[in-house]
Amino acid sequence: MEQNTLKRRGTGLIGIDAALASPGYTLYAPLAGRGLVELVDLAGEVVHRWHLPYRPGRHARLLADGSLAYNGATLAQPALFAMWRKYSGGSMGRYDKDATLLSEHRDDFQHHDAHHYDDGRILYTGVEPLTGAAAARIEGGVPGTEADGIVWSDVIREVAPDGSLLWEWRAAEQLDPKDFALQPHYWREHWPLINSVHPLDDDTLVASLRSVSAVIAIDRRTGAVSTLADRATVAQQHHATPVGDGNILLFDNGTFRTGESVTYSRVIEIDRATGEVAWSYQDSPREAFFTPFMGGAQRLPNGNTLITEAAFGRIFEVTPAHQICWEYVVPSFTAYPDPDTAQVFPGISNAIFRAYRYQDIPWLPAR
Repeated sequence: MEQNTLKRRGTGLIGIDAALASPGYTLYAPLAGRGLVELVDLAGEVVHRWHLPYRPGRHARLLADGSLAYNGATLAQPALFAMWRKYSGGSMGRYDKDATLLSEHRDDFQHHDAHHYDDGRILYTGVEPLTGAAAARIEGGVPGTEADGIVWSDVIREVAPDGSLLWEWRAAEQLDPKDFALQPHYWREHWPLINSVHPLDDDTLVASLRSVSAVIAIDRRTGAVSTLADRATVAQQHHATPVGDGNILLFDNGTFRTGESVTYSRVIEIDRATGEVAWSYQDSPREAFFTPFMGGAQRLPNGNTLITEAAFGRIFEVTPAHQICWEYVVPSFTAYPDPDTAQVFPGISNAIFRAYRYQDIPWLPAR
């Protein structure tokens, strides 16, 4: 009998309502894989694969010209702390459909997210060390859990196609630690742990701060921030992105949610002007849908939402009325190939960071 619980429950295409599902292809990168990226159709059939030189430094996206933007984990930087190996990147590359490298920007302190613009610019998250009094200013977390006395603090950078720095924002300069304290259970090795960054317009970015449970907007001209959601609304959230009407869509993981004794995940849409939840999805019973870390949500052209229940490799699509119309479980199960990560996350996994649905891929027919 199959001993892996996720495999035993079924993999590949679980079900589809073709009349309701948004057409296209779904892209994902198994986190423990060795550079595998797969593109599947609505029937769950693999229509294309890439085999790339690094395991994922989180995720892959397709750009308008059909090239693949892939954040690879180079493992070139010695582990800054144990969890660093789980989400570090380093290579922000663009590949053609045959996995030929077209361009690359390297930063061994990059982690989690990198947004590749169609014009070749890259917006991404990195870290810098805080020591002494600067580290002591960071509030919250488990006392004494710094990384050899260091608190690694987030930096957001935008670079030009040639790699030159265009813009930089430093959390240590722009965030007040009193207003953005680490939640009590978090180790003090990384603050505030920005797991997504995305442009809202030419002058504004939206960022998700996991370890303080906050979503912020950043004014590129001044560096000033405004809070769109705090721990009264979100808990360990991921993947904050704008949707067409000015709202913010995000994956709310639910770990240590304020005022709740039951852990469950949900996807919510926040009214940027009021901070109110304008739309949400959670399962029934609510605890049936939960991933303690990672996760994604993408608003599709027909109004549906593609959801990534990341830790369990589950991708599903829901209508605005909360009806599931497509479900797929990643069938690729592997162990992390590098010893540092395998020690922290042992065993085999089909986890992914995010999935994306695409309708128009220049080198594939529309479906």
